[in-house]
Amino acid sequence: MKLSIIIPAYNEAGTVAGIVARVRAAAQDAEIIVVNDGSTDGTAEALAELAERQPDVRVLHHETNRGKGAALRTGFAAATGDILLVQDADLEYNPQDYGKLLAPILKGEADVVYGSRFLGGPHRVLFFWHAVGNRLLTLLSNIFTNLNLTDVETGYKVFRKTVLESITIRSDRFGFEPEITAKVAKRGWRVYEVPIEYHGRTYEEGKKVTWRDGLKAFFAIVWFRLTD
Repeated sequence: MKLSIIIPAYNEAGTVAGIVARVRAAAQDAEIIVVNDGSTDGTAEALAELAERQPDVRVLHHETNRGKGAALRTGFAAATGDILLVQDADLEYNPQDYGKLLAPILKGEADVVYGSRFLGGPHRVLFFWHAVGNRLLTLLSNIFTNLNLTDVETGYKVFRKTVLESITIRSDRFGFEPEITAKVAKRGWRVYEVPIEYHGRTYEEGKKVTWRDGLKAFFAIVWFRLTD
């Protein structure tokens, strides 16, 4: 089965080349698609240099910043693999976890796999209130979807292509996480979770998610329970 790895990137000039190198080392035969989501910090230039050195890496561009959900829509539409894996462009998630993430699908046991930061994998110790917020959002999502996930906001999500073909993604920004979870649950796709490593960043190091995104995710969970 062919693997496509989708990397949405917004203002990650300092990390995008490094994460692509780690992805290639972990998945040598995978299709790699990087979507530059209107970056203004030199990410586009870094990707142009990378594409010269590695012409097999596909680089797509948004003229303006449209958000993670929009970048993933662009990447999913361009992907040709049977399995699609979402990889953030920072260095918070370790591509060495790909084996664990792909195993339930390759065994025929799952259609969707989430990598959980709360199932015991090694992680950098940071931000108590972020962890509380993530757990509250996961609890609310579980109430509406009747799933028993531990980490709905995880950046590591893997899908059979047929799953994404059954879903229209409407969220442009971080509402993607609760939206895709709600729609996967409504359609009865088989979901697995596996523990992953997590090396979180501080805001000084480039972290972008704030409490405002958490509030928007709260409303997205309710909205996508009520509508498809």
